[in-house]
Order: sequence, then structure tokens, then C-alpha cells
Amino acid sequence: LPACRDAKLFIKDLHFDEVPVRIYLPREPSASKRRGVIFFHGGCGIFGSIRSYDRICRSIARKSDSVIVSVGYGLAPEHKYPAQTLDCLTATLHFLKAAENYGVDPERVIICGDSAGGTFATSTCQELVSRRDIPKIRAQVLIYPFLQALDFNLPSYQQNAFVPLLSREHTVRFILKYLQKDCSLKEAVLAGSHVPESTTLKYRKWISPDLIPEAFKPGYKPPLPTSFLPQVHEETKELCKTRISPLLAEDAVVCCLPDTCIITCEHDVLRDDGLLYKKRLEDNKVKVTWYHMKEGFH
Repeated sequence: LPACRDAKLFIKDLHFDEVPVRIYLPREPSASKRRGVIFFHGGCGIFGSIRSYDRICRSIARKSDSVIVSVGYGLAPEHKYPAQTLDCLTATLHFLKAAENYGVDPERVIICGDSAGGTFATSTCQELVSRRDIPKIRAQVLIYPFLQALDFNLPSYQQNAFVPLLSREHTVRFILKYLQKDCSLKEAVLAGSHVPESTTLKYRKWISPDLIPEAFKPGYKPPLPTSFLPQVHEETKELCKTRISPLLAEDAVVCCLPDTCIITCEHDVLRDDGLLYKKRLEDNKVKVTWYHMKEGFH
């Protein structure tokens, strides 16, 4: 549906290199170039749309006096992985090159996303680290992002296993649907049987309950050891790639990332993903602002 008229915003539906976007431009003239925010909506890569996030984007545009670009990346299963990440990257590159056409300072562009949108925001920032032909992203805002698919037994997964709207089982089921894998693999992935021991050992320095502050670990119980299942790993090996698990990016990439704001919620299976990424960024001297919602849920 086309955008409704807004007294404070010009709203346009466009395409950036064939990727649908909706742009929100404040009507009030500005003495200088505005900030730009590229927004990726959540929904596990399966749900959500420009329309369903319209009110949120209007609010951000009004309250921050910024130009917002809401990206309508293609949804699975019609658009197969990694089409979603590629669409987000394509729209971002287009806007960075054309920012001044929309009254935006190309040096003040932020990437923002919630849930899976936070995953796409994270991976997009990581993929742009080595680019020298475009302006650098000024900051990334990650709202309860999904950042790793190796360990579904972190404290936040145990504590919030049955909390709506995103339970532990739903998380893995949605990921498998997103990747168009057989959902019968769910139990093996939940147990961690999809990860080779060598991979677990390699990334323990970044993904481990030992790295979670004690205040977030009441009632945590280390899971029982499970057997590695090579056939499950072969079916789900995308879970160990940085596009699905940005927490696995090397330090050489992480240290070059822009200033970051991370928002986590207490009653959210993804809470510890945010906490682990916060620590990684800080260890790599990236400036991090962290906002934790004690009563919040996904």
C-alpha cells in the first residue's frame, strides 16, 4: 500500500537498484545537511515489511529530525538466502552514494535494525569495513539483534526458553525456515550437535557463558555434552558463517566497525548475543553505548 500523507514528513516509495525503499524526509527546512538512518526491519527474514514498520520509521524521522530509509528486502522463501543481506547491502551502497540528493550528509549515515534486521545491520557494517570508495558508516544501532547460531544454551536462552513472543524453539525453527532447511533438524541444532568441536573451541573466546556477567546468570546450568552430528552440520553449515553469525567475524573486521548502540531486553532469548557483541566491540576499542530494558521482551 502507498504511504499515507504526513503533516511533518515527505514520504516517498522508491527503488534503490531494484530494492524497494520508503524514504521519510522532514518537511521543515534545515540549515545544514541532515543525518540519514538506513533501517532494516525485523521478522526473521520471513515476516515484516516497510508497511508494518511505517509508524516506527515516522516516529524516528520526526523525533530525530533525520532522513529515514526503510528497506523492503525480499523475504524468504520466495527470495532465497542470502538475498536479504544482499538487498540490504545494495540499498545501503546506493544511499551512501546518493545521500546528498536527499539533503543528507554522507558522513553522518547510521545503519539501524531490530532482531533479524539487527543481524542484517551488523553484517552490512562488517561487509563495508574494507570499502574505500564510499563514505564510512557513522554508527550502527542494533536493537536486540540475533548474532550467533552456535550456542542456543546461553543463559538468556535457558531463562527465557518459553517467553513470548520469541521462544527458544521458535528461534531455531524460524532460522531453519529462513534457510529453507528441514525443521526436523531443530532438536539437534538446539542441542548444539551442528557445531564441530573444533569450531566450538575456536570461538569459545567469543561465544561462551563464561563471558556473560554474573548478574545475568541466575539459575544457569551448563548443558550436558552432546555428540557432533556431521550430517546435521553439513545441512546447516550456513549457521557457522558470519552472515548468519556476525559474532564470528575476525578481530581485524570488528576493530574497524563504527560507533555502536546496542539495545537488549531482560526477557529475551537474544539478550546474551547483544552482551557478547558489546564485549567484543569494547575489547576491540570500538565505542559502545548500551541500553538494557529490565522489563523488556522481544
